[in-house]
Amino acid sequence: MEEAVTRTLESKPVAATQWSTRSLAKDVGLSQSAVVRIWRSFGLQPHRTETCKLSADPWLVEKVRDIVGLYLNPPEHAIVLCVDEKSQVQALDRTQPILPLRPGLPEQRTNDYERHGTTSLFAATDIATGKVIGKCHRRHRHQEFLKFMRTVDAAVPPDAGEIHLVLDNYGTHKTPSVVRWFARHPRYQLHFTPTSGSWVNQVERWFAEITEKRIRRGSFTSVPDPEKAIQDYLNHNNDHPKPFVWTADAELIPGKIQRPCERISNS
Repeated sequence: MEEAVTRTLESKPVAATQWSTRSLAKDVGLSQSAVVRIWRSFGLQPHRTETCKLSADPWLVEKVRDIVGLYLNPPEHAIVLCVDEKSQVQALDRTQPILPLRPGLPEQRTNDYERHGTTSLFAATDIATGKVIGKCHRRHRHQEFLKFMRTVDAAVPPDAGEIHLVLDNYGTHKTPSVVRWFARHPRYQLHFTPTSGSWVNQVERWFAEITEKRIRRGSFTSVPDPEKAIQDYLNHNNDHPKPFVWTADAELIPGKIQRPCERISNS
């Protein structure tokens, strides 16, 4: 058993990137069923892999504490908006009709498609209410970001007090014209996420939902089609808003990041 676990964790088979139950069983002289039991007992799954990216931002801890503090203890009489863009939303149409769901069979569709252009979704989610201000633009530049900020500014009552914006470090958020616009609108307080730390921006969770529920399986013959689908989803979301609940304490997050770093050399 010890040899099977050690080989699984510390070596790779010849001409392969990971062990299979059959290849490891042959290598260590056990039966395949024995390897299956050993892997199950130790929670080993060599066939699986997940993606991740560690932030190299020198102010990672400070930025995480700042933003998580907004989520867990937002300022009184202020609004916290998480803002970002979902760029390159493609209008994809399948080349053949989709076979509908039937008892015993899932929906079936071809894996090839026709592209009919792209749009970009700009969104700002209110962490207190779950309502989302959204707008589609055909391009993704600082000009479109400024147009969207004017939309946000018009949607938020003028007597709402301070507005705290959670943003990432994309270049369109820091151009001179954008900096000047925020200087002329001092009620906006900017909070930038760490580099490669988009997971701390709650709007990304909402982007994942609209992608899963409305965009990914859609079939669109032109760019206005996904834009209409997005607007319909926005309307439904704002008729039945439900805020996300942030539960991770800011003091626990650095420890979760540190543990995988300790297992990686030169990190």
